[in-house]
Amino acid sequence: MSRTSSDTGPQESSEGVMPRISRRGLLLVLSSPSGAGKTTLARRLLAADPGLRMSVSVTTRKPRRGEVDGRDYHFIDTAEFERLKGAGELLEWAEVHGNCYATPKAAVQAALDAGDDMLFDIDWQGARQLKERMGEDVVGVFILPPDGKSLEQRLRARGQDSEEVVARRIAAAAAEIDHWGEYDYVIVNADLETSSAGLAAILAAERLKRARRTGLDAFVRGVLEGL
Repeated sequence: MSRTSSDTGPQESSEGVMPRISRRGLLLVLSSPSGAGKTTLARRLLAADPGLRMSVSVTTRKPRRGEVDGRDYHFIDTAEFERLKGAGELLEWAEVHGNCYATPKAAVQAALDAGDDMLFDIDWQGARQLKERMGEDVVGVFILPPDGKSLEQRLRARGQDSEEVVARRIAAAAAEIDHWGEYDYVIVNADLETSSAGLAAILAAERLKRARRTGLDAFVRGVLEGL
């Protein structure tokens, strides 16, 4: 049985400090086509919410300039990736542009056992696998661009790439968007402030779900005993 965290820190009420009610942690998954603003939204949410931490994936690709092992990714070789996969130590995995990415099972389970909430920046394939393995612990949010034209402009603005490369990006974005219906929530990212507020509201509401608040039975018994 997992240990659980409180819904929030102490809050002032008309009669003093509101009680803490234990709850089970959750796994907040963000997916979107490239260029829809998912990474910016994730960073803003992490900065604003100290009770949320980012899941760190393992990958077989080489570190890019400025990336730190253990912070951005856990960088491993293909042999280690296959070992973890064969041992059932990965919750989800995918191959992207010839490199493998995955979520280590142990780190996620440790977070849930501690009652922590984790944020995932993964595609629809990873989100589907995570949902299959972790069930109701997973909350999926899909980020959509306001329209196709603005998304294409963002994809074209990423560098002096050939039309072939841009066409592949657009096709990949369209394929990702096709899976929006598999998610619990959808945010159309037309305005960053509005989208950030919506994402924070989703997290707050999910934390308050009765099924997650494992301490409610004891709390209600205490209320009734005090009558």
